[in-house]
Amino acid sequence: MAVTVGDIRTALDAAYPPHLAHSWDRVGLICGDPNEEVTHVSVALDCTDAVADAAIAAGSQMLVVHHPLLLRGVSTVAADTPKGRIVHKLIRAGVALFAAHTNADAARPGVNDVLAELLGVTPGAPLGPQNVDKLDLWAVKVPLADAEAVREAMFTAGAGELGDYSECSFSYPGEGRFRPSTDANPHLGERGELEHVDELKIELVAPKSRRAAVRDALIAAHPYEEPAYDIIESAVDAVPAEEQLGIGRIGELDEPMPFRDFVARVGERLPKTEWGVRGAGDPERIIRRVAVSSGSGDSFLDAATAAGVDAFVSSDLRHHPVDEALRAGAPCIVDTAHWASEFPWCGACADLITRETGVTADVLTIRTDPWTVAAGATYRQEQS
Repeated sequence: MAVTVGDIRTALDAAYPPHLAHSWDRVGLICGDPNEEVTHVSVALDCTDAVADAAIAAGSQMLVVHHPLLLRGVSTVAADTPKGRIVHKLIRAGVALFAAHTNADAARPGVNDVLAELLGVTPGAPLGPQNVDKLDLWAVKVPLADAEAVREAMFTAGAGELGDYSECSFSYPGEGRFRPSTDANPHLGERGELEHVDELKIELVAPKSRRAAVRDALIAAHPYEEPAYDIIESAVDAVPAEEQLGIGRIGELDEPMPFRDFVARVGERLPKTEWGVRGAGDPERIIRRVAVSSGSGDSFLDAATAAGVDAFVSSDLRHHPVDEALRAGAPCIVDTAHWASEFPWCGACADLITRETGVTADVLTIRTDPWTVAAGATYRQEQS
């Protein structure tokens, strides 16, 4: 069967769920017919005129990018405007345009995982966790004869999951006492009479997001007219930190090294740009634990400091935030070109498209970093 634009969109949305995108972001299908057939996909970081021309020349029916073309509001896509010119060019050539931006930053594996692994950092917990679910502790009292049915119903609704283990619970026996009122319809006992029942107290955990489903399952399976249960909100995350979604990654470097050597590694392993790579901090500090945040990362300086890492790698870092962070005890800081920190993801995205849909996907190697000239990079060497 033919693969369509809609099929590619489905695969990308599964890998980079749109709900992970920040509220200001504009991700997904920008232009193109979901029903059109696709036999070749091009992947790039930005949709510039040169990138659009290259996708058309490659015979692609779809172009997937990281940065949305229409991120900021426009009132026209007329062909004589910069963005409109690209939209018209793609539509006339039958090329759909799709963007996966902050959703691809936050997903696993996503842009930040690729950056971390490229630098020799094990991608662990995110710097900015998103949609972190907490665990509820449930305690349910139920007659012995009905305990298994209630337990199974709650398991089916999503309770009892702990890491690699399922159907986890703890129970202990006790005596339940109650006196049904004259208006009650008791499962056990008589109206107005004090009843003594051998019961089990079952304890188990469930994600807070499943609370309504677990409660409904409990009530449906429980024989009592008024089941007795407690829900205790826990500070424990439902998903381990190293599996959580969100912007940035924190992890261990594959081998400790002085900061000057780590900066050199970043420069060697990232795609080359005129901007290059620069570091702030003690050149001799030994780097063992690293945080990365692809793209603009000013807002994560405090999070990196709180994480206790030795170095933070990001892009578009400004003078005053970096200076103030260093004076407040921040880790060493590496500033890279925005394009360089994110472009390596393009290869992973192309591989995903081919793996999930069977369609050939290639990376357009056009460097869309806007900086084309650099000078004065030897200042420190001249002063030393």
